[in-house]
Amino acid sequence: MKKSTSLIALAASSAAFITALVLPSVALAELSFNVGAVSDYRYRGISQSRLKPAVQGGVDWSAGPFYVGAWASTIKWVDDANPSSSNKIEVDLYGGYKGEITKDLAFDVGLLTYQYPRHKAATSPNTTEIYGALTYGPATLKVSHSLSNLFGFVDSKNSTYVDLTAAFEVGPVTLTPHLGYQKVAKNGDFSYTDYSLLVSKEVVKGLTVSGGVVGADTKSIAGTKAYASPANGKDLGKTGAVVGVKYAF
Repeated sequence: MKKSTSLIALAASSAAFITALVLPSVALAELSFNVGAVSDYRYRGISQSRLKPAVQGGVDWSAGPFYVGAWASTIKWVDDANPSSSNKIEVDLYGGYKGEITKDLAFDVGLLTYQYPRHKAATSPNTTEIYGALTYGPATLKVSHSLSNLFGFVDSKNSTYVDLTAAFEVGPVTLTPHLGYQKVAKNGDFSYTDYSLLVSKEVVKGLTVSGGVVGADTKSIAGTKAYASPANGKDLGKTGAVVGVKYAF
């Protein structure tokens, strides 16, 4: 009986300790939403919308250092590559943990899955990645590693993307240069470097407009660009101008 009482007391103490850790985070939990549109949905330099406009939106929930979220965008590439598909949207689900290592050095680690409902591709475009990022001052270095095949490439598990991005406040605008490298495992012809330079400004509270240049240095295979659209043959990684608007609330 004495042993049972000790165990109960220990369990109660442990529960109280966990509650003391969790409750402050829950009390500080935040929920936010965003909606927007872009003239061309580029991801890692490659157009997901066949160089056409896209509508986007998302929701984020955070509690202390923990966060989860969902984001979606209209796309065209899955249907273009697989005419029997009826997929018009990409849905991203993610969650992670972030914090500070020192006053000037922050980290972010998490899991992200890209889902393409109603696709009929022989190799699923659905992709899951783990990621880790370090931010020092205005610069962030992020590495993403695929736990599955990457966006429909056969045998492409363990592909890696390295992303170096910075954000500089220049007068009333934010200047964001970016350089990235996508390694597609066992599909070397589809590995490439991408780049962008964007300028953004919050014109009213929550409403941000942006514009800039984005592109990708992709290879050619038998005279055709590796990321040429199956629909019209256009290079989906060609350098081009992109503008967008986003409202967060």
